[in-house]
Amino acid sequence: MSLLRCVLLLVVAATLSGCGYNAIQQKDEQVKAGWSEVLNQYQRRADLIPNLVNTVKGYAQQEERVLTEVTNARSRVGQIQVNADDAASLQQFQAAQGELGSALSRLMVVSEAYPQLQSNQNFRDLQAQLEGTENRITVARGRYIQMVQEYNTFIRQFPQVITAKMFGYKEKPNFSVENEAQMARPPAVDFGTAPANPPPAQQPPQQQQPQPGH
Repeated sequence: MSLLRCVLLLVVAATLSGCGYNAIQQKDEQVKAGWSEVLNQYQRRADLIPNLVNTVKGYAQQEERVLTEVTNARSRVGQIQVNADDAASLQQFQAAQGELGSALSRLMVVSEAYPQLQSNQNFRDLQAQLEGTENRITVARGRYIQMVQEYNTFIRQFPQVITAKMFGYKEKPNFSVENEAQMARPPAVDFGTAPANPPPAQQPPQQQQPQPGH
């Protein structure tokens, strides 16, 4: 009886392997690991923001509106309980992260107006860390998008499609294509020297008044 059971288990294992079950499991785990890395890099950016805001505030307290926008955008991101397997949840997460990225970009633009802030070593270090983090987010998100695409393509192919339906594996939502071109470019954190003010427009020459007797 024990031998028969072993034989049956081997047959079942071979059947599942031939139907792509093991490969589906592997790709599913890869997608999960890729998503964890995306969250890790977004969290890294969120952790930089309080120090960045406080540093800017020390030199530009009058920029309260921009500082508040960044703080509020970070707070909204932290309140989202994202589920990467739910399309609506992923879209909400993506929108909130996009708002935070835009707020950070505006903060960096404002900081260009304060030379003392630009020369502050702490600010320059935070700026460099933020730029590196945005690049890491882009890389992690790009890898995740590719993993999801490969997974979704694989489970739609025969015979894996039968195995996927049997065990409840469904297609996974992905970052929206509409915003991906913009998201693939990390927000710029250094816009260089602001352009010089344009020269004042020249006044047209005044017409000479005719002299008497002419």
